[in-house]
Amino acid sequence: MLAYQHAYHAGNFADVHKHLALHALVQALMHKSSAISFVDTHAGRGRYPLTAAETQRLGEYRTGVEPLWQRRRALAASPLVGDWLAALATQQTGPELSCYPGSPWWLGSQLRTQDRLTLFELHPGEHRHLADQALAADGRVQRRQADGLGGLVKLLPVSTPRLCVLIDPSYERKAEYEEVAATLAQVVRKVRHAVVLIWYPLLPAGRHQAMLEQIREAGIPKLWRSELQVRRPEAERGMYGSGLLLLNPPWQFDDALTTALARVAPLLGEHASHHGEWWTGEP
Repeated sequence: MLAYQHAYHAGNFADVHKHLALHALVQALMHKSSAISFVDTHAGRGRYPLTAAETQRLGEYRTGVEPLWQRRRALAASPLVGDWLAALATQQTGPELSCYPGSPWWLGSQLRTQDRLTLFELHPGEHRHLADQALAADGRVQRRQADGLGGLVKLLPVSTPRLCVLIDPSYERKAEYEEVAATLAQVVRKVRHAVVLIWYPLLPAGRHQAMLEQIREAGIPKLWRSELQVRRPEAERGMYGSGLLLLNPPWQFDDALTTALARVAPLLGEHASHHGEWWTGEP
């Protein structure tokens, strides 16, 4: 199914959750000099003007990134949140919030000479937009119009000492939950030290629970889970929260993100809250 386009949801609370974690993760990995292969399995467009018709239609950024942007001076003292907002500011044309960068930018903007980034995007229209993004043009970034989960497995093992993967499908198909779990198991078998960040939606149907249990039953160690709820599950239809599952998180990453989201959650809604826990193998 190729109907999903992230432009309708750009900058929403799930993007804040996912990209704040991704920014923190990339920064932590950069502390070591050894080369990293980054892989984004569902890249999207890479850049989203907030004035675009698709984004304006739902305007989800107004209850996502915008409240944080409006309070960026107060949040500047928060180490992770302040740094994330400062990075976001480099993508604006003025003092107003006009653009939201997607995961290709959050991954690609910090690439070093020795690093590599592979972007998968199956949707032909989204892939065309992705090709227009101003990312490294010296061979460090590859764009592939292909299935990201299957493409990731074919890449393994990578040539660099380290591997960092973002997996965030739309989950429009029920089977994607099982496919994500199966892909993670294959990654662990081929690259045991891989760092993998999986995003999943919190929906009333609760299909993510089966995926999480499938991953737990696979015996995969060192998994930390982060869930951000912005609405009560029983109160409304649609996505009420955002989930992340992180394989092999860097040292103190869990504490840093939990502290940051404690500052962020109250800005995202009256009932917003964050919960983090070790899903498997607490160190």
